[in-house]
Amino acid sequence: MAKGMSRRSALAAGAGATAALVAGGTAAAAPADYGIAELPPAEKIRNVYARQKAKAGGVWYSNVRRVDAAGTLQHVLEDDADHVVHGYSVQKLAVATAVMDKIDRGQLTLGTKLDLQADIILGGTGIYFLHTVWGDDITVANFLTAMLLVSDNTAVRMCGRVVPALEVNDILAAKGFVKTRVEPVANPNRFFLGVTTPHEITDLLTRLANKTLLSPSSCTFLLSILRWINGYHDGVRRNMSSEERSRVATKYGADFNDLGGARHEAGIMFAADGAPALVYGFFAEGLADLDNYGATHPAVEAHAVLGRTMFDTIKNTTVAGARAKTVVPKFQPNDGG
Repeated sequence: MAKGMSRRSALAAGAGATAALVAGGTAAAAPADYGIAELPPAEKIRNVYARQKAKAGGVWYSNVRRVDAAGTLQHVLEDDADHVVHGYSVQKLAVATAVMDKIDRGQLTLGTKLDLQADIILGGTGIYFLHTVWGDDITVANFLTAMLLVSDNTAVRMCGRVVPALEVNDILAAKGFVKTRVEPVANPNRFFLGVTTPHEITDLLTRLANKTLLSPSSCTFLLSILRWINGYHDGVRRNMSSEERSRVATKYGADFNDLGGARHEAGIMFAADGAPALVYGFFAEGLADLDNYGATHPAVEAHAVLGRTMFDTIKNTTVAGARAKTVVPKFQPNDGG
């Protein structure tokens, strides 16, 4: 199945500004009832998804699984979920997995330090390019946190210095991911973020939450970052309290290709007892509003509606006999001192 051309290819072809876009309206800030209040959870999610997808426009590839009465995650929504799509910053989940795998094998530690070189700095999302001066020695834990919490692009290059592109792909293959790959370039320590599928990224997240993807301690480390309330809030977590946000581990990705804008989000929602209760992967491309990377983008507004809908189906759920549970400490403000 054909997939959209990457951003750099679109730029090279002059396609970015002239791409034919699938226009769509603006999604509502919160889900309207539409008479769905009494529907079973799975049917409710499918109903809201269909409406929000139509409002946002574009071409969507999605996968949602929700816990059943036996505590097993079962498919409730599959929309071309094996389509190979450029994952953009959602791919940082795969990159982090490769780094933590090398830590689990004793070839690296979270405390390993690298110098933050001026010639490695990338703009776009993140914090390191804002420093204006560089040269710090920072730990692997530091740049992994920056990569997952604020989607720092320079952090991807830091990861490439400890796990080269080909090794990232070998690690992913060994874990059974057939289509999730970074894209190597001439420099073996650098890469483009590459491709994935909704099925594979939700499988990665499910195994992360079940603490089978990596060692339990490595899974807990990554989940603690992805669930922290200083992370991305424009999409799935927008219409939630701080406590509710801490029960959602999420990663957002945004860019464009020859089809138009791309807005993705994937993550795990946790039950009241800390067990994984719902996993989602929403990938959309061919979207209008190409240069809007904020909360008012129609697809991002759709994510917000879906987030509230999905969370409400699991917010009071507990999962007896869950393989693993993860509880994030309650947020407490601090006035310094």
